[in-house]
Amino acid sequence: MFTPVNMRSANAYRAVGVETMVAGADPHQLVALLYEALLQALKSTKHAMQMHDIPAKGKAIGRAVRLIEEGLKAGLNDAQGGDLAFQLRSVYDYCIIRLSEANLRSDEKMVDEVIGLLQPLAQAWTQIRPEVMTMTRHASSIGG
Repeated sequence: MFTPVNMRSANAYRAVGVETMVAGADPHQLVALLYEALLQALKSTKHAMQMHDIPAKGKAIGRAVRLIEEGLKAGLNDAQGGDLAFQLRSVYDYCIIRLSEANLRSDEKMVDEVIGLLQPLAQAWTQIRPEVMTMTRHASSIGG
């Protein structure tokens, strides 16, 4: 019922740390943070399934779906992204469907499938960071 003071302090510190990271992040970093949080939510989902903790499973899957729907999908720019944005939207939609099925069946393999689809995207996103920074610096030097 009550959370020990040190646990509340740790949670508050963590929340401030996350808020600080988000507030200081550029658009590329924000997407990286979304992927990181999403993969963590999927790991939490698997753990909850292994523990047969239905409320925790529902909470973790709900968080994962929200991160995909309200974070990654909402950030897609169809006009500028073209076919890539369309393909990513399709992958994200498929992941949401699979997570809904995984929730209904408590199927870890379905969660693993989603992780297998999203982890390479997250890694690729991280790997393009130097190129994004070069493009950003170049655009700033032209505009300023």
